Amino acid sequence: MLVKRLWVAILLLPLGLILISIGGIPFALLVAAFIGLAAWEYDRLFRLGGLKPAGILIPAGALLLLYGRVMAGFESAPWMVSLLVLASMAYHLVAYERGADTAASDFGITLGGILYFGWLGSYFVSLRELPDGKWWFLIALPAVWLADSGAYFIGRKFGRHKLSPRLSPKKSWEGYLGGILTGSLGAALLTLVWRVGAGPESTIAVWKAALLGLVLSILTPLGDLGESMIKRQFGVKDSSSLFPGHGGAFDRIDSWLWAGVIGYYVIVWFFL
Repeated sequence: MLVKRLWVAILLLPLGLILISIGGIPFALLVAAFIGLAAWEYDRLFRLGGLKPAGILIPAGALLLLYGRVMAGFESAPWMVSLLVLASMAYHLVAYERGADTAASDFGITLGGILYFGWLGSYFVSLRELPDGKWWFLIALPAVWLADSGAYFIGRKFGRHKLSPRLSPKKSWEGYLGGILTGSLGAALLTLVWRVGAGPESTIAVWKAALLGLVLSILTPLGDLGESMIKRQFGVKDSSSLFPGHGGAFDRIDSWLWAGVIGYYVIVWFFL
């Protein structure tokens, strides 16, 4: 399992770094791939539980919101969200007439998927487009990974008190606190690394990066627990087997979805 995880990381990490560095449409296409796949997996999870969300409308709606963010920032959001709400209701009205007894619940699941992956996922683009956005992005998301890794190893060694016994029995408060420490310190160290590599191009202060890492390390585990909630309800370990040893796209971006939007507003409200 560890070998598979390492091979996938070795293959995907350079591609991700290149596209993040380039930005623009190439980066947006990378985001679109993960968002579309994760939205499809979300639909699949609920279908495994006997529910019937709107299928293709979920990834298509999520990608429409992403397209709007890429082309017009937040300007197109009102009409796009309104259109998707109406289209979702219309779809499930027809589905009910055709015998879908769970259509009312399915309507909520459809909207939840479109907004969760489309609206929140679009903040990856918004974060990348901020001033110094490349460097903020290369601090925020790796900090979450470092926090997750720190929580895993510290929790495995010292974990005694369960953080969330029903959703994730292996997670501990000791691991969570260790993740906060590694995420905060990791963000600060990443800033120094990028400054050495990029010179004057990277101007983010170390204390700002550490504070961002602290906030993200505290809050983004909720994204991981949120996905666990969905998977536990239907008795599924991974959202899919797309990435050997890593699970699916949803498994990879569960915490990052939270990091994108939270990181964006922390930076905009307090650092710019």
